[in-house]
Amino acid sequence: MIAPDDLSALWNQEWTRADWTRRDTLDALARGGLAALLGTGSLALSSRAAHAADDETVRIGYLPITDATALLVAHAKGYFEEAGLKVAEPVPVRSWSALVEGFAAGKFNLAHLLKPIPVWMRYNNKFPVKILAWAHTNGSGIVVGGKSGIADFRDLAGKRVAVPYWYSMHNVVLQYALRESGVIPVIRGDAGASECALQILPPPEMPAALAAGKIDGYIVAEPFNALGEIKAGARMLRFTGDIWKNHPCCVVVAHERTTVERPDWTGKAIDAVVRAQIFARANKEEVARLISKDGRGYLPMAGDVVVKAVSDYGPAYAESGAIRHPEWAASRIDFQPWPYPSATKLIVEAMGRTLVEGDAAFLKGLDPDFVARDLVDDRFVAASLKRYPEGLVSAASADPYVRTEVLAL
Repeated sequence: MIAPDDLSALWNQEWTRADWTRRDTLDALARGGLAALLGTGSLALSSRAAHAADDETVRIGYLPITDATALLVAHAKGYFEEAGLKVAEPVPVRSWSALVEGFAAGKFNLAHLLKPIPVWMRYNNKFPVKILAWAHTNGSGIVVGGKSGIADFRDLAGKRVAVPYWYSMHNVVLQYALRESGVIPVIRGDAGASECALQILPPPEMPAALAAGKIDGYIVAEPFNALGEIKAGARMLRFTGDIWKNHPCCVVVAHERTTVERPDWTGKAIDAVVRAQIFARANKEEVARLISKDGRGYLPMAGDVVVKAVSDYGPAYAESGAIRHPEWAASRIDFQPWPYPSATKLIVEAMGRTLVEGDAAFLKGLDPDFVARDLVDDRFVAASLKRYPEGLVSAASADPYVRTEVLAL
């Protein structure tokens, strides 16, 4: 196991493609401060100001996690160019806060965001974001210290767990699991005997914090779980896709103005994303090495770490209890772009039961059926799936565009 200081140094040495001098300000966004920051004059919420970088070039912002795979593969394989679009080199950012700010400022016109984030942006901050497709399914887990003795969610009572963002699938799924296990999630101070204290931590900082004993566990996207297992002595407690079957995590988003004023551009961009998901689903190990630091360098982790992050879902995890629903035949991560309305509805309902910092009053009275129609623009992905039907994965339903959500601890 690598020492905490060495783990942090490893990250800092490998990560050379971004400037993090504004991180403290950006991380404040994760506590619900987008509206406050955008209202300071440094940015504005209007469509015109938010779309300052309004040209024909595809400008991608992403976190260095496997959630971004579809966008990165579309870039690496030349799918954007084959669709007739110009594309810039994707820009990595370290935290969800930075990605939200960059997208809101118009620095990026195509990005992946945790699915609850666009809900918060559109209905709390009145920002005209649109979900165009899912970026992937599953792809996350909760890890704990290898010698912690934590065997299930009940053992998280009295412990501290890091989440990457309040408006995240991770926070939603973790709090569901805690409540089902009789543990009360809290987000301020230390945890009591029957409580689990949650805190925000950028994904790159999680493995080192766990190794140093500053937290007892973390829930996050890959490859930071795999990195924790390999480098920080972490043990997988549970895969999120084994709690919510084939759940969405990140989604592909654009500004609403783009979808209205440049529908041809939007359709071509989604064609590239759909093609990338088809390729990624069929070639996971190749894609893992492609996006790793040993390939195109989109992620600063070695190929073996990323390969584990996308493919290691073997019987050892069933024996340890990290997989408790083998009959679901899920994967550690998978790829399919169709945005099932049933999942959007479940997310909105679950967000209303999930603790977050900041004002979440906007969730009261927010109709899940309305959000599924208003937030998601599925015209482009529907058209792409007619051109590339192999992109649509059967949902065990007579209608492949409809599924029933399965959520079970």
